[in-house]
Amino acid sequence: MTDERRTAIAANLLHIKEGIRQAAARSGRAPEDVRLVAVSKNFPLEDVARAMEAGQTLFGENRVQELLPKMEEAEKMDLACEWHMIGTLQRNKVRFLAGKVSLIHSVNSLGLLSTIDRLAGDRGLVQDVLLQVNVSGEESKQGFSPSELPAILEAARKFGHVRLCGLMTMAPFYDDPEEARRDFSELREFRDRTVAREGLPSFTELSMGMTNDYLQAVEEGATLVRIGSAIFGSRIF
Repeated sequence: MTDERRTAIAANLLHIKEGIRQAAARSGRAPEDVRLVAVSKNFPLEDVARAMEAGQTLFGENRVQELLPKMEEAEKMDLACEWHMIGTLQRNKVRFLAGKVSLIHSVNSLGLLSTIDRLAGDRGLVQDVLLQVNVSGEESKQGFSPSELPAILEAARKFGHVRLCGLMTMAPFYDDPEEARRDFSELREFRDRTVAREGLPSFTELSMGMTNDYLQAVEEGATLVRIGSAIFGSRIF
């Protein structure tokens, strides 16, 4: 591990965590209310280890084929990482993840939720998940529309091996990150209405905000922010 790379990652993490602390304070919350998901997509496990040296333990990956080798290698290196799946998940890949990641952020169909429930049940466990919501309505974005959520939540009542922990969204890329604030506030309002209507005690998480707009997301109630390039730099392909 080069000292220069280690120092850069540690400094980036410190800067981001200070930004989270200040944004949380502006919204009347404690910094502990917000967890940083370091997105290690396209970066080597050595960078994960460097981030862990700086105190980061939670990492997110977008692709199953990259996540699994990293998880296996991390175990061999005795790295006590927590892993989240944050990217699009195909139903035929669920068998590789159920029970291995602590949270799946990107449940975007009832069929996917059903598959996760079945495979988690086969393994005698409960898998924590978030429902992905397309708040902006962009055709390029995946996720449930807000109007679909009540029916999805009702259908999910029959599933005994998934725990609905909250919502995730990806805001469009705006030139001015302040424009993302309305998407984040809408997601928070959906979450709050759902908790009030459904009485789901576990439905607390809001996964929203990335490198360009995480400060606005925290101010609007994010509990999980997904940040990659601001920690690790330009992607290594």
